[in-house]
Amino acid sequence: MPAAIEVAGLCKRFGSVTALDNLELSVPEGTVHGLLGPNGAGKTTTVRVLSTLLRPDEGKAEVFGFDVRSNPLLVRSTIGLTGQYTAVDDMLTGWENLHMIGRLFRMSTRDTKARASELLERFDLIKAADRQAKTYSGGMRRRLDIAAGLMGRPQLVFLHEPTAALDPRSRMDVWRIVREMVAEGTTVLLTTQYLEEADHLADSLSVIDNGKVIASGTPDQLKAEVGQAWADVTLIDVAAVEKTTQILRERLGTQPVGDPEAMQVHAPLPDGMTLGELLNPLRDAGIAIADVAVRRPTLDDVFLAFTGHTATARATENTDTKKKGGKQ
Repeated sequence: MPAAIEVAGLCKRFGSVTALDNLELSVPEGTVHGLLGPNGAGKTTTVRVLSTLLRPDEGKAEVFGFDVRSNPLLVRSTIGLTGQYTAVDDMLTGWENLHMIGRLFRMSTRDTKARASELLERFDLIKAADRQAKTYSGGMRRRLDIAAGLMGRPQLVFLHEPTAALDPRSRMDVWRIVREMVAEGTTVLLTTQYLEEADHLADSLSVIDNGKVIASGTPDQLKAEVGQAWADVTLIDVAAVEKTTQILRERLGTQPVGDPEAMQVHAPLPDGMTLGELLNPLRDAGIAIADVAVRRPTLDDVFLAFTGHTATARATENTDTKKKGGKQ
């Protein structure tokens, strides 16, 4: 299939901080491609470069064959962008918000009215069309925000963490809308921290950390690479975290990750191994266990497998970096 997005060797720096480090990415037309990564991994920078809001330092970035540096106006004519935070005007009604976007696209009054009515109906906002956006719920505001991004009938839509802070029902509404968009031929680049969301929507995924793609494939392929199950062992004594990690490393032949703050050790559970077989060496060593839980792979497990740290730990590192003056 033709590529909607082609990225090769893409680099972007903010002072001494490298936000994108030789990023590679290819997204076929008419598909949903998910970018997974913790805060500060480079997702936002990637979207800003591809939407021409940031100029890359090095590398190639093309949208439908148009270079983001040499042909930014042509790139903008093909895309729609829904940011991480809802960008509707609270003082305007739902109808007025869409009408304003249509006029900014230089659509005719007739086309603006027709397109706004179509989107308000499709996004189940027709009954609230004459209410100010400040009276909308979080889910309604997000739907209006996505509708605004579709006013110009873009071929490619950037959805940057579209369901962050939404309740489960609103999240499912957004998922339905995304599936409908793709069924009509729209290409979607979805950034998210939720593996469940990517699992529902994405045809393919790229896992980003430290500005690089560290893994790629379908959701099922990534989960298979991580493993079938993980065990979270919660200890009574934080001093036992290091010893527990060492014992499980020797027992499993893999690299468990200790989390002293949570007094836990996260370890992949090999197929066929029972919890008793996993925990017996710990009990024999006199380590007191408060709790143990077995679960299917999550986004944190993907990061544990490919980077050796959790997404939460990475986000904390980036927060500390920003406080010292760095950017991501």
